[in-house]
Amino acid sequence: MTSKVAIVKFNGNEAKALTDALRLIGGIDDLNTAEKFVVVKVGVFSHKADNHTSVSVVDAIVNSFNKAPKIFLAESDNYQGTGWERLQIWSKLFNERVMPFSLSEDRNTIKVKLAGQEMELSHILFKPNILVDTHILRSFEKGSILKNLFGCIPTKKKAKFHKTEILSPLLADIYEATEGIDLAVLDGTYLWQEAGGRPLRINTLLVGRDAVAVETVGAVIAGLKPEKMPVTQEFVKRGLGEGNIENIKVVGTSLENIKEEILTAKKTQKKMRTQTRAVGPQTWGGQTHHALESLIKEGFFKLPNKRTQEDVAKALEARGISTKDKEQRIASSLARRIKKGNLKAAKSPNGWVYWTE
Repeated sequence: MTSKVAIVKFNGNEAKALTDALRLIGGIDDLNTAEKFVVVKVGVFSHKADNHTSVSVVDAIVNSFNKAPKIFLAESDNYQGTGWERLQIWSKLFNERVMPFSLSEDRNTIKVKLAGQEMELSHILFKPNILVDTHILRSFEKGSILKNLFGCIPTKKKAKFHKTEILSPLLADIYEATEGIDLAVLDGTYLWQEAGGRPLRINTLLVGRDAVAVETVGAVIAGLKPEKMPVTQEFVKRGLGEGNIENIKVVGTSLENIKEEILTAKKTQKKMRTQTRAVGPQTWGGQTHHALESLIKEGFFKLPNKRTQEDVAKALEARGISTKDKEQRIASSLARRIKKGNLKAAKSPNGWVYWTE
């Protein structure tokens, strides 16, 4: 069967984008049932940074599985923090049906052999539970969707498994042991660039039932060569998915259009950096002014999104603007835009929220 990957653009309506993407790949009626729990393996290195699947995209995933009796958002410990701490990013989604789950604290485990070593994985990762894998779109040679399986290992000390010769077979072993990823969702709100490059906002979702194919399409969009990515090729070698872009049916927005959009965005970003250097260093206020104006134009605040001050701070950090000890100044910047009519605001139980219509 031909592997399908949907590419769908969005502008403040991630839920509709995911619904459209699922329709394009043939739906998930066999996954979305009242008999099966759903495990969403989120990818988050640090809860203090913004390079993780957004709350809006995870919310869209949760809502797509409206028949599931339980949905677990799962993560393990690492040296940046515990699984519980890092899962708090999505705390506003938690309720009696949607629950955080620390893979490092589960005592009900199953012994498996990974990269030649005996390890134990949480029981929730195994069938009959549905496994959804979501991560960010990034130009990272080790990948995103497949690399996210690394977080299934419960130990906090994961560095020893990160060497390429161990990592690739380890990830493929996890995939085989758990009987695979049922749905892969790459969050392309931003294209996160390696080597210190600033993220590019492209508001795109990549969705598919073949996780290897989703990884492959994401890699091509990010400017990588899947045939030279060791992790992807290990999965291909084992027949776990399609890694040849020529054999993948891309539906929705075309690859060519996305690549052209990214090329244009990179040229604009480079031009802005050149202009900034020409006029000398900007003040914090000047950088924040331009960043907020861009966020408004890009639809960051557009309904149904209602952004907290913390959301805004993370978005500024993602653009290389330090927000440490700047809470009051951010609040003042937002207040000025409310006064001008550029933003709307209301007080919620979690503090002030901001949006545009």
